[in-house]
Amino acid sequence: MIFGRVKPLDAILATAAKKSLHRSLGPFQLTMLGIGGIIGTGIFVLTAEAAQKAGPAMIISFMIAGFVCAVAALCYAEMAAMIPVSGSAYTYSYAVMGELVAWMVGWALVLEYAIAAGAVSVGWSGYVVGLFQNLTGIAVPKTLVLGPIDGGLINLPAAIVALLVTGLLVIGTKESATFNAVLVAVKIAALSLFVVLALPVMNLEHFEPLAPTGFGGISAAAASIFFAYVGFDAVSTAAEETRDPQRNMPIGLIGSLGICTIFYMLVAAGVIGGVGAQPMLDASGAALPTGSPQLTAACSAIADARVVCSKEALAWTLREIGWDKIGNLLGLAAGLALPSVILMMMFGQTRIFFVMSRDGLLPSIFAKVHPRFHTPHVVTIVTGIFVAIFAALFPVGALADISNSGTLFAFAAVSIAVLVLRRVDPGRNRPFRTPAVTIVAPLATVGCVYLFFSLSAYTISLFAGWAVIGLLVYFLYGRRMSHLGRGIVETHETDADAPPLAVPPID
Repeated sequence: MIFGRVKPLDAILATAAKKSLHRSLGPFQLTMLGIGGIIGTGIFVLTAEAAQKAGPAMIISFMIAGFVCAVAALCYAEMAAMIPVSGSAYTYSYAVMGELVAWMVGWALVLEYAIAAGAVSVGWSGYVVGLFQNLTGIAVPKTLVLGPIDGGLINLPAAIVALLVTGLLVIGTKESATFNAVLVAVKIAALSLFVVLALPVMNLEHFEPLAPTGFGGISAAAASIFFAYVGFDAVSTAAEETRDPQRNMPIGLIGSLGICTIFYMLVAAGVIGGVGAQPMLDASGAALPTGSPQLTAACSAIADARVVCSKEALAWTLREIGWDKIGNLLGLAAGLALPSVILMMMFGQTRIFFVMSRDGLLPSIFAKVHPRFHTPHVVTIVTGIFVAIFAALFPVGALADISNSGTLFAFAAVSIAVLVLRRVDPGRNRPFRTPAVTIVAPLATVGCVYLFFSLSAYTISLFAGWAVIGLLVYFLYGRRMSHLGRGIVETHETDADAPPLAVPPID
């Protein structure tokens, strides 16, 4: 049976046993780790997308997405604490639900990491182009900074930054932990300054009507905003370094998600109260699709610009409320910080490919290391080209939604895996146990499914096409070449030969 190909959990744990880590993290450190991982790109680049889908009710969307992340995080934490090895949700699924499910989860994670890198590239382009135009007064032709779906021809800056990051990865340039910490601090400082400057000029009239597109619009915005929360696995994957994980993991996870949700709601309130967030509607009263030529044309036709038309929503808002230079500084902060997120996403991509290749499900060439630079150059170049093409052609909202589809699928699989493993192997040592698992795990699964089907039909169809391609690759290659299928069960002394995992502010 296909589903009978389950990788022995003991073999996976034998790998983890070789690299036991010192337990030193307490609740405060975990919460700070989570905040650093969660607050990233999404809030900078998706605020305008959320406003176009939900209007001022995008504040409710932030709450919904935060809740789904919280219950998914508690499930994720149990698996991460029990199976602290490379491969993330792919490895967990392999140990519990078998090779086919693991393959599909890994295939979805490929979609998540690569498309997320494309989304961040497009977001970077919006802020850098906006900053350039504001400082120089030179209008950049839209044909060169927007993809064809968005009413342009090609997003050249987005493609260029993706290829530059690819080059850095091939020659082996890495960020230090200190540099990452500085960039996280820059992003948090920029958002904090935005809140401090925008909230005092809030106009409550801008909140009416609250939900012009109804609950459907709120759900669609929540599905997009999910991108702004992903990164909580920075806490989950630190389980084996945590003191008293049963107590401290929920504090770190729920604490960081709760703080970030409040922070995001304050940012959203600043945008709505400062400049308004009413969507652009068609003749029937429905919101125009985000990242569409129709929306671009509608924005070009109005005299007064709206935040839903901006590619740099937060910087644009500050300029509109009289903080022109601070808006430019925020744009500069985004321009400096976002390339590091692209780099981390591509690192994550190489790790997933590496582990799948090590299991025989993908050709060994994907784990090939450059003789001079000692980096997995083949998979890095392939990924970089893929990211650059998508960044050049697709709008940020569409890319974020496609990335979310892969993430939601993987998180739903992990939530199911927690319940399955509790039933089939109840005596297994669990450093952290999901509280009220019979309630939390189903809530996480249902929440992920709800957000998945709140994505656009276009996004769901793309995910379905990607899944079909994945099944073809598996049955034509992976199933035949699988090490497990050929009776080869390996343990690894260390994962040091694997590219480092991007634990991440992908959002």
